[in-house]
Amino acid sequence: MKNILATNSLIVDSGFWFALANPRDRHHPLARAALGKFEKLLFVTTWPVITESCYLIGQRVSLEAQLRFLRNIEAGGSELFHIQDEHWPRLVQLMHRYRNLPMDLADASLVILAEALGHGRILSTDQRDFESYRWKSHEPFDNLLLPG
Repeated sequence: MKNILATNSLIVDSGFWFALANPRDRHHPLARAALGKFEKLLFVTTWPVITESCYLIGQRVSLEAQLRFLRNIEAGGSELFHIQDEHWPRLVQLMHRYRNLPMDLADASLVILAEALGHGRILSTDQRDFESYRWKSHEPFDNLLLPG
């Protein structure tokens, strides 16, 4: 496994994966362009994001698109950050703090990932939420897919 704590990493949200898999998504051209633009960076995500992405792609695109997504992950298209037992209290705290948005488990896991990486560079179509979320309680995310 590569060093996911490397400074050349980029956090990837399910909205990016969905837009990439769905040619009809309005963010599809941006996702494809970002894939090329950031090809030298290490994409990092979490199991909750993979799960959410599989569900969305399978339900809204196709089973074949879902399988392509999984083959891409298997081939090294993204490294996986694993949520550990010590992260659970922080996950619950985050989901409670942002309950009015609301924050789901996938998004909370990405805040935990940002805190572990020490940066908030992310590819996400979820502009509203990732403009609101803060990692380490005060650091904003830098959405490289949809700049503010």
